[in-house]
Amino acid sequence: MVPEKEWAEKKEVLTSPEIKVDAPLRMVETAFLASTGSLIWFISLYFPAFAPVLRIFFPVPIALVYLRRGKRAAWMAAVVSGLLLSVLMGPIRSLQFVMPFALMGVLLGVTWNRRVPWIVSISLGALLGTIGVFFRIWFISILTDEDLWIYIINQVTGIIDWIFLRIGILSTPSPFYIQIGALIFVLLNNFLYLFLVHIGAWLLLDRLGNPIPRPPHWVQVLLDYD
Repeated sequence: MVPEKEWAEKKEVLTSPEIKVDAPLRMVETAFLASTGSLIWFISLYFPAFAPVLRIFFPVPIALVYLRRGKRAAWMAAVVSGLLLSVLMGPIRSLQFVMPFALMGVLLGVTWNRRVPWIVSISLGALLGTIGVFFRIWFISILTDEDLWIYIINQVTGIIDWIFLRIGILSTPSPFYIQIGALIFVLLNNFLYLFLVHIGAWLLLDRLGNPIPRPPHWVQVLLDYD
């Protein structure tokens, strides 16, 4: 049994005005940012002209939830955004957002909250993004009954053949090296994407009062940002 005095102290804390005010605010803010992430994804699909810019901000709202409201709220935002997109666009589109962008938002929130260097958060995000690419390839291949990995291999083969032709190599690379090249291509693409996400979040979240760790000095000099 809890002593009466201790129970009275706990009751006083739980019924304090700060707790009463913070709980609805936390819920509303989480729901708002979850819907913002879903809306960015929704607009990018129906207005492709804006997709290259909007894509940078796919994981940012959920990461902002983590910075402002903690781990539990970030996971709730990821789930809510997936459910909202499932209602608006169907479960297939919803799953493509959740994996990897909603999970990436939680991951970036963790790394930014712990103030880890950019190279660490970008590398972890790029690894998750690469896993997400292969997940989408596998998932869509099942739905369409076609192996999309073969399509990617053909694209990479064309790029490698062009590079070999430019540097004067007349031989054709083996399938093993082509697949390694495809994996490296996907990983580098995600690494560049995460770098742009960090740039966008750095410029945006500073103005919202939730700054992320500072970038390397050369990035600040390049962008002329104090």
